[in-house]
Amino acid sequence: MSVARPHLLMCPPDRYGIEYEINPWMSTERQADHALAGQQWRSLRQHLVDSGARISEVSPVDGLPDLVFTANAALIYRQQAVLARFKHEQRQGEEPYFERWLTAHGWEVLPSPRELSFEGAGDALFCGDTLFAGYRMRSDASGLQQIGELLGVRVLPLELVDPYYYHIDTCFCPLAPGHAIYFPGAFDEYGQKVLQEHVDKLIDVAEDEARSFACNAVVVGTTVVTNTGCPQLHDQLRDAGYQPIETPLSEFVKAGGSAKCLTLRLDGEEAAGWKS
Repeated sequence: MSVARPHLLMCPPDRYGIEYEINPWMSTERQADHALAGQQWRSLRQHLVDSGARISEVSPVDGLPDLVFTANAALIYRQQAVLARFKHEQRQGEEPYFERWLTAHGWEVLPSPRELSFEGAGDALFCGDTLFAGYRMRSDASGLQQIGELLGVRVLPLELVDPYYYHIDTCFCPLAPGHAIYFPGAFDEYGQKVLQEHVDKLIDVAEDEARSFACNAVVVGTTVVTNTGCPQLHDQLRDAGYQPIETPLSEFVKAGGSAKCLTLRLDGEEAAGWKS
C-alpha cells in the first residue's frame, strides 16, 4: 500500500508578534525577535520538507499575529474541515481567512457548534481511530462531543488542568496508532487514566522538557521534529524506532507555541485510523 505524502499548512511569520496576552507564556514586554522568528520558521519548514512533507501556505494578514499558528485553524478529517471558533476575541478574526483558504482548496468546511469554543487541531488529535480532545482552557467539552457526532468518530474529552498547557497539542502527541508521547501533569487524574487505558504505548515527558514544548512535535512518518531542549525525549524516541530532529523555536515559545502549533495536517493526522 502506498502512503500519501504528508501535507501541511503553514503561514509565514511576516506579521507575527506578541501583541496581546491570552496565555501564561505571552508577555507584550517580552517581544519576539522578528528576524530570528523568520529564520526559525524557515528552518522548521525545511526540516519538514526534508522529512518528506508537502507544504502549502496561507498568506499572513496584518493585525492577526497568531495566524502563524495554523494548527488551530480547523480539525481536518478526510475532506472535511471543522472550522475553529476561537475563545478569545483577539483570534476570532482568523476564522474567515482560514475558511476561505480551506474552501478554495477543496475542503468541505463545517462550522463548529454555535456559541461553543473549539480551537481546531490544537485541541483535537487522532490516535488510531479515536479523537483525543482537550477542554477547559480553550475548547468546550460539549462542543467536542458534538464534533465527534458530526464526523462519526469516537471522542474522548480530556480536561487540561495547567494553564501553561492550554491546548492538548502542548502536552500530547500521537506518534502512530496506539503510540503517543504526553506530559501527565497537564491532565487531571481521570484524564491520565483515560490515556493510559486507551493508548497502548505512552512515552512520559519530563516536566522540564514539557516546558520546552517537547510534546508539541510534528510527526512525519517516523521523523519527529521538536523544539530544542528535549534530549531525554529524543533518546526515548530513538529507542522506540523514531528519528527525532530538534530545531530552535524560542521566538514562538514566547507566544506559547512550537513546532506542532505552526502546522496543520491537511491530510488528517497521520495517526488517524481512517486511511485506507
